Amino acid sequence: MTTAEMLRTEGRVEGRAEALVEMLTVKFGPLPDGVPKTVHTARIDQIKVWTSRAVTADTLDQVFSA
Repeated sequence: MTTAEMLRTEGRVEGRAEALVEMLTVKFGPLPDGVPKTVHTARIDQIKVWTSRAVTADTLDQVFSA
């Protein structure tokens, strides 16, 4: 993978992470301190899972529980 491809991939991951944090904040209100860090350090596949769960979750715990 070239440097440019790595930067594009990192940009996509960061964008998805930021969108998820925004979605969770709108849906559940202010987030606990560790949540944004957890999201921003996650792999893209995990972010996708959490985003899907966030759509139907009634609680923040439902988003992050297995």
